[in-house]
Amino acid sequence: MGTKTLKSGYKAAILSPAYMGPVQYFTKFILYPKVYIEQHETYLKQSYRNRCYIYGTNGKMTLIIPVKKINRINTKTKDILIDYDTNWQRIHWNSIVSAYRSSPFFEFYEDDLRNFYSDKEKTLLDFNQKILLLLLGFLDIDIKINLTESFHRKYWHEMDLRECINPKKRLAGKDSRFVPYRYNQVFIEKHSFIPNLSIIDLLFNEGPNTLEILRKCIK
Repeated sequence: MGTKTLKSGYKAAILSPAYMGPVQYFTKFILYPKVYIEQHETYLKQSYRNRCYIYGTNGKMTLIIPVKKINRINTKTKDILIDYDTNWQRIHWNSIVSAYRSSPFFEFYEDDLRNFYSDKEKTLLDFNQKILLLLLGFLDIDIKINLTESFHRKYWHEMDLRECINPKKRLAGKDSRFVPYRYNQVFIEKHSFIPNLSIIDLLFNEGPNTLEILRKCIK
């Protein structure tokens, strides 16, 4: 797999964890030879850390993993626990099946992905990391994922993208290297194209062409 030359000269990026992150998130695994996932940050609510967005019959749909903090405040991301008091796994999987069972490539990834909605990981970080590795495998992206060893407010030699990729537009940083690229979606004729959804939307609709579309999203 080729990697685009970076005009900035950065050889590594720092990302926050994400639950089946958006297309923008996955372009960074092509742009940068090395990626670090931040695990020592104070957990931030209402972010991609425990949510993703898919394309349902009624348009954009949010899937949220319920979590527990071990402390009331300042719980580190690595210590966030998944809350299984509600059957969110069944809800998420049924939503995914309903949204994508008619997509061209759903059946190619279905069996491997389904396991994450029956097995029970203790921490959100472990869940996100394991599903990230599966998705990168689907994409045939061969990259080592590192976890940060300590928290740094600022990085001098790595591209810090921890807050750049955020579902809240007013909080998201400017990303000069990403531009959405239109591809076919199941309900595109009903609701038009919805950009930057979870990577599974792109995978289920484009299959082996996903990596090429990711490259086209990079400026």
